[in-house]
Amino acid sequence: MTLTCFRTGWLAAALLMIGGVAQARPAPPSAAIATPALWQVKDDDTTIYLFGTVHVMKPGVNWFGGTVKRAFDGSDELLLEIIAPDDPNVMGAVMATKATATDGGTLSGRLTPVAREKYQAAMTANAMPWRAFETFNPWMAGMALSVAPLAKLGYQADLGAEKTLRAAAVAAGKQVDALETVEQQIDFFATLPMHQQVQFLNATVDGLPDMEKEFADLLRYWEAGKPDALAKSMNESLEATPELAQVLLIGRNAQWAKWIKARLAQPGTVFIAVGAGHLAGKGSVQDQLKTLGIRSARVGGQ
Repeated sequence: MTLTCFRTGWLAAALLMIGGVAQARPAPPSAAIATPALWQVKDDDTTIYLFGTVHVMKPGVNWFGGTVKRAFDGSDELLLEIIAPDDPNVMGAVMATKATATDGGTLSGRLTPVAREKYQAAMTANAMPWRAFETFNPWMAGMALSVAPLAKLGYQADLGAEKTLRAAAVAAGKQVDALETVEQQIDFFATLPMHQQVQFLNATVDGLPDMEKEFADLLRYWEAGKPDALAKSMNESLEATPELAQVLLIGRNAQWAKWIKARLAQPGTVFIAVGAGHLAGKGSVQDQLKTLGIRSARVGGQ
């Protein structure tokens, strides 16, 4: 089974945890209006919106309007996956601490000769000194390699949906909370068994030649509000790596569904924004809600 598509499935999570791909520039007006998917869960006195995000974008993507903007404006609270530190050095310090190997092994030494050669070449091609990563565990290098090429292609974390939503919430005086802490989210990678970390790194390296097309496809599906197409693009990787899918995606979706069920007991309107992959396909947050007897309905769009 090929794992070439594996990196695409987890790219969004990695990008959010890395943060700060490039300095933001004002987005020029765009004639193209994106219509990303939005869902709603509600009872008599509570409404919870579910919005799937993309963590990096190029300038000119006009998505924060229409149904999404109206739902956001009508919400009392914004709930994100994490609240990323404003200072990227804080995130970097946390990641470096958790990424440092404690068994004395080197990163390159954990790879087969063929994988090692490909990994070192990929790091060099992306202007990252592989020797500086030798004391780190493989997941750290995999995440770094997921981000670096996108910066070259013009994608910017500061244009990602989370930063736009958080800034709008703060400006409007809305409460902003998170489903997970920075440390918890990093631990999903840092606590993976070593063989899964190596698998993640190798798949990232193997997927680099296709990154531009794959991520462009992911964005196209997101902008068009087509979660089924997005899910289809992820299916191969999810089926090929069920253990990783359970830890990094499905298990978290189940926890979030439980949070949503509990939150329905409290009146108000909440706008939840999480990576689009969490709201697409088998095992999604919507699927997990269904197992709890809670219905989610698509709002507007396709």
